Amino acid sequence: MQESWLRLSLEIGAAKIDAVANFLVEQGAPGVVLKSHGLDAYFRRSRNDTALKRRVGRFLSDTELLNRRGARPRIVWRVIAGENWHDSWRRFIKPRRVGKAFWVTPPWLTPAKFRSRQVITIEPGLAFGTGTHATTRGCMECLEQAAAALSDRGFTALDVGTGAGILAIAMVKLGAKQVWAIDNDAVALKVARENLRANNALARVHLSGSELGAIRRRFPVVVANLTAETIVELAAALEKKVSAKGFLILSGILSHKVDAIMRRFHEQFQVVRQKRGREWATLLLQKK
Repeated sequence: MQESWLRLSLEIGAAKIDAVANFLVEQGAPGVVLKSHGLDAYFRRSRNDTALKRRVGRFLSDTELLNRRGARPRIVWRVIAGENWHDSWRRFIKPRRVGKAFWVTPPWLTPAKFRSRQVITIEPGLAFGTGTHATTRGCMECLEQAAAALSDRGFTALDVGTGAGILAIAMVKLGAKQVWAIDNDAVALKVARENLRANNALARVHLSGSELGAIRRRFPVVVANLTAETIVELAAALEKKVSAKGFLILSGILSHKVDAIMRRFHEQFQVVRQKRGREWATLLLQKK
């Protein structure tokens, strides 16, 4: 019998999209596509579909109660025939130019023109960064700027919350001698290892589930694409990991929380660049 799928389409605000995507992956979605105003998630159909819809509805209701100012999400469930599964989500994934240095592409497509850009190949099978989210793009553009400032020498770097590993890959391609990439999510580490291997970057990346505090060295470049709340929680540890005159790149910050983040770091860092994309902001800071 031909396998079929459920497609869940949501229109939700930027503040909730990452949390919802992670929840849907935890519920068994092997594919989550982040879009400009929401996401599509896919589930294999089973006898538990009714229970799945109930769990998703309850989670979305609870999320709304936690933030009553947010718009009520628009929810659409649809059955997708098995033969249309790949086309249903792959058609949203295209090669993307990011900054001046990169093409980011899924493995089944090749950018039409490479020119002077480097290619990062990412398998977008789960809800981790594929270069299209504003926070990932902001980090990659700030990494270009930091790497250019360090171009007279090879540098080491730290990627906190590496996810799919795209930022670690970018730093290797920008000239990092070694990158320490950490994440507390076992699924993320597995995905990152596969992506690092596909981009011939695994040999120069120390990938682990270590806690930030367990890393004893300092780095000329530290990047943390997390959330504003997590960044504040880790602020002291992040500050210690940046070497003198080194760069700290912070993202996953909703625009209205930027001022609070800058106040937290202003004593030790100066703002080099502030990159905004949709509701998100990325900060490039340099240690004084």
